[in-house]
Amino acid sequence: MDISVVVPLFNEEESLPELAAWIEKVMNANHFSYEVIFVDDGSKDKSWFTVQSLRKGNECFKGIRFRRNYGKSAALQKGFEAAQGDVVITMDADLQDSPDEIPALYKMIKEEGYDVVSGWKKKRYDPLSKTLPTKLFNWAVRRVSHIYLHDFNCGLKAYRHEVVKSIEVYGEMHRFIPVIAKWAGFGVIGEKVVQHRARKYGKTKFGMNRFINGFLDLLSLSFVGRFSKKPMHFFGSMGLLLFILGFLAAVWLGAQKLYCLHHGIPAPLVTSSPYFYIFLVFMIMGLQLFLAGYLAELVGRNSPTRNTYLISETLGMEVEDADKE
Repeated sequence: MDISVVVPLFNEEESLPELAAWIEKVMNANHFSYEVIFVDDGSKDKSWFTVQSLRKGNECFKGIRFRRNYGKSAALQKGFEAAQGDVVITMDADLQDSPDEIPALYKMIKEEGYDVVSGWKKKRYDPLSKTLPTKLFNWAVRRVSHIYLHDFNCGLKAYRHEVVKSIEVYGEMHRFIPVIAKWAGFGVIGEKVVQHRARKYGKTKFGMNRFINGFLDLLSLSFVGRFSKKPMHFFGSMGLLLFILGFLAAVWLGAQKLYCLHHGIPAPLVTSSPYFYIFLVFMIMGLQLFLAGYLAELVGRNSPTRNTYLISETLGMEVEDADKE
């Protein structure tokens, strides 16, 4: 199969028929073999019934339905697990991403050798209150990841099949999939200017809090990316440094006391000095950090229950339910 299109959606019943017809038109015009995987993230409207009706008209349309809303990252992860195409393309369901970009994205993966191609909505139809935080967010991600993309948050992206099968997207990490892919060893990451369309139906599902969460996730991802395999490198080094500083300072206090006693110089008790307790705290904190690093090494960061999504129905595929034993 040439292409898998993964479409996460939440309350998008109005836009789905138009999006599906548009994707079908583009695929047929370019003679692609394809599948479209709609991942219903617990919609409260008739989105799932719309997906069912689309499936009846075209078996290339498939669906996964969550029992409740888990977020975009969860929807993408389940879509990635089910995807079978050589190239996997993600796009939003709100018609702001144009399916006409699919052939060019496919070519960049298959013929130009990219592992990941991210869309860049150079000309946006969003209000200033959204574009300015987005620019700041993208700048911060570039600085941390050293991946020089203009629009990390663009939903229109293309991936080599091996990429989506080698990474795990959880929490709200969908904004950082190029970063996750790079740390997984897929370093050929490109960018393509894509068309941004104004929202035709409904309203955006994301508020201003996504930017705050985005920066917090960036800090978390940066830490995990650098120290997840060797947490002792962070906790152990910090703990060792604090312990040595506290120990040497305590030795200095003790030596000063002994010097005074040896020369008959009156000196206060070591425990009467506030510095003694500061240095003692340094030593205790150092030991705690060192033990935290040791325990983190034993536990590791991979939890078998991190992705727990309840799926109630599927269309045209078998997908493992993470909550089933």
